[in-house]
Amino acid sequence: MSRERETFASRFGLLMTMIGVAVGLGNVWRFPYMVGKFGGASFVAVYILAVVLLGIPALMAEWALGRHTRLGPLGAFAQAGVPLGRYIGWFFFFVVTVATGYYTNAIGWVLYHGIGEALSLARITHDPSAILPPQEGFNSHSLALQLACTAFVLLSCAVVLVRGLRGGIERASKLIMPTLLGIVMLLVLRTLTLPGAWGGVRWYLLKVDFSQLDGGVVVAALGQAFFSLSLGGTFMVVYGSYLARDEELRGNASWTAGGDLIAGLLAGLAIVPAVIALGMEPGGGPGLIFSTLPKVFDQIPFGGFFGLLFFVGLFGAAYLSAVAALEVLVAGVVDNTSISRTAAVWLMTAIVFVLSVPPMINMRVFVPWDLTFGSGMQTLGALFAVIAVGWCIDRREALGQLQPKGLSRSTVWLYNWLRFAVPAAILLVAAWWLLTAVL
Repeated sequence: MSRERETFASRFGLLMTMIGVAVGLGNVWRFPYMVGKFGGASFVAVYILAVVLLGIPALMAEWALGRHTRLGPLGAFAQAGVPLGRYIGWFFFFVVTVATGYYTNAIGWVLYHGIGEALSLARITHDPSAILPPQEGFNSHSLALQLACTAFVLLSCAVVLVRGLRGGIERASKLIMPTLLGIVMLLVLRTLTLPGAWGGVRWYLLKVDFSQLDGGVVVAALGQAFFSLSLGGTFMVVYGSYLARDEELRGNASWTAGGDLIAGLLAGLAIVPAVIALGMEPGGGPGLIFSTLPKVFDQIPFGGFFGLLFFVGLFGAAYLSAVAALEVLVAGVVDNTSISRTAAVWLMTAIVFVLSVPPMINMRVFVPWDLTFGSGMQTLGALFAVIAVGWCIDRREALGQLQPKGLSRSTVWLYNWLRFAVPAAILLVAAWWLLTAVL
């Protein structure tokens, strides 16, 4: 079925949008604490290999699926010929809807922490942790703060989405991503001037010891590669549907993965050496950003200013991923109903806001939602996207999508790699997730 679809206005806008989707909280929040938890430079080395060998091909597959069908996940799997594809599409539509609820809630925490850093510069007493849900039970003050900040995040996303791809998403990405890069570079420069920071740099990037690697570290690095690139059969499928027919996927995927990789490495370079230099624990887990890092800013000169910069940058990175998540939902509604784009934006924004409330209650609700609808289902979605391109779409059409301007032997190798190696790696990640997070 041929569909008219808005496409990107420029190559720069395309790359800024795709990199913006990929970066998100996965790089600036998740990557540094994963590095701390899984042993520094050895984890980073495996992660880089995973991005190159698995992430780039999987990203190309998701774009190819979207461009081939001109649909998001709600329709793409069925049109690609995946068995029970329509039900699979609806399943992932539901997953993204629920996941966007808790994800925008977490972005609200980032927003509130940024406000806290700004107030500290004005010497106004403020507790940024007041917004965080309690570990258990219920806190009305925390809930009220979360409702307000999440509502602001969702409304700011809706304002961009009603303007469409070129006038909204692409324009916002071209503004936010260069700004984010500038902020991260300033933070890196500040970190590297701290006494003892270079010892942290060696641990983070240079002290590779493969003898310390085990299956958990390897699989965690593979999972982070998929997570950081926003692979999951959803975001990148929708954005792939906006690619022009003659747009080269390999080059764009390489640039996108490279930009995402650099963003993650720089975020880690801004955070991990500073934590180590001040004698704190880099393996503190998800609380590294919201608990440990504010203590770092409290101990360094002009820490309030650099803390504000950090949380502004983190908000920008997360915001573009939230826009992409909502775009998956909006595109699904527009593609499958007679509802206008503007009405679809406000409808899905309202639904997501309602679904953001349960994980606000406490961490006993939030954490399982994150593990189930984020990490686990994201890996499953990537698997279905790769299977759709490698096994369900006609071979000639799949090869044409992977390389639209003439077939080469390397593209045939890439196609076979997508059919066999990438699904095997994804299944390995999924098995590890089931064993460690569920069973």
